[in-house]
Amino acid sequence: MNSKIKNELTDKLFECILSMNTLDECYRLFEDLCTVHEIQAIAQRMEVAQMLDAKKTYIEIAEKTGASTATISRVNRALNYGTDGYRLAIERVKKQKENNNEQL
Repeated sequence: MNSKIKNELTDKLFECILSMNTLDECYRLFEDLCTVHEIQAIAQRMEVAQMLDAKKTYIEIAEKTGASTATISRVNRALNYGTDGYRLAIERVKKQKENNNEQL
C-alpha cells in the first residue's frame, strides 16, 4: 500500500465509495466528487488496464481509447509492478460477468 496516499481523509473517502450499492449511486457520488474530465480519465485508465490484460497492443489501445502512449505505459507499469489493484478489479469484474451469464 502506498503510504503517500494512506491517511484518515483517504480512508473516509474510500469508505464512502464502498458504501455505494448500485451503479447509479456510484455515478451520483462521482459526479459530485469529480469533474467530468477526471471521471473520464479514470475510466480510460481502467479500459487501458483491461485491454493490456487482454494482451492488446499499445497501438490498438491508443486507437480504441484515445489514451496516450505515456498513459498506456503508466498503466502497464502499474499492472506489472504496482499493488495489483487493477488486476483485482479486472478479475472481479470478469467473475461478476461470468456469474451473470450463468444466471441467464
